[in-house]
Amino acid sequence: MLTIDGDGQDDPADIPLLLAKLDDGFDLVSGWKRDRQDPASRRMASKAFNWFTTKATGVHMHDMNCGFKAYRGDCARSIDVYGEMHRFMPALAVQGGWTVAEVPVNHRAREFGKSRFGFERYLRGALDLVTVVFLGRYQFRPLHLFGGAGAAMTFVGLLVCLYLTIVKIGGSPIGERPLLFLGVLLIVVGVQLMTLGLLAQMQVLTRREIAGSGFERGRISQRLDRASSPSEKSQVN
Repeated sequence: MLTIDGDGQDDPADIPLLLAKLDDGFDLVSGWKRDRQDPASRRMASKAFNWFTTKATGVHMHDMNCGFKAYRGDCARSIDVYGEMHRFMPALAVQGGWTVAEVPVNHRAREFGKSRFGFERYLRGALDLVTVVFLGRYQFRPLHLFGGAGAAMTFVGLLVCLYLTIVKIGGSPIGERPLLFLGVLLIVVGVQLMTLGLLAQMQVLTRREIAGSGFERGRISQRLDRASSPSEKSQVN
């Protein structure tokens, strides 16, 4: 499977480069518009977007949002894309256990179509990035996210209240101090977050029991028949 932008800026002559990289064993190959023929504002915004995406997802790509990509069929069919999540196809592929790579491709000046560059596009992209990171890291363990944040807030709140208790014992009034309200607020919100994480984790376990072993989708990269050596093991991603 191959995708290419419809504005004519991507060069179809580079298709063999992507396919050759697939032949090297990769499952998804993305183009890298190294010499990008766009206004400076778009180039700077794209660099910032790719930098934040790399830091957040851990997938090192120079041009994550490039629409010029080649996929193996199994990889393309396994990725559930909705909304504007197509910007993060390499990250979604890595989260699914697939291997990704990128190759430099020719990028031509725009002759057709109209650019959709704008602040709203990058704002939506930032929100989608939060979704990608959350689903990739905490989809099956939400308690680690909400519970960790809740425990930290509760701990800080308890320290604040302990300090105020010592101050009260020393004879100073604390009823009108903003710090008292902050300490109580941290404890209440922290307990709520831990409760939310626990409920979310229970929902994940319920979904696993209903869906069975197919809940967490995996990929078999090697299958051995019964005649294979007992010392060999199948690799499952």
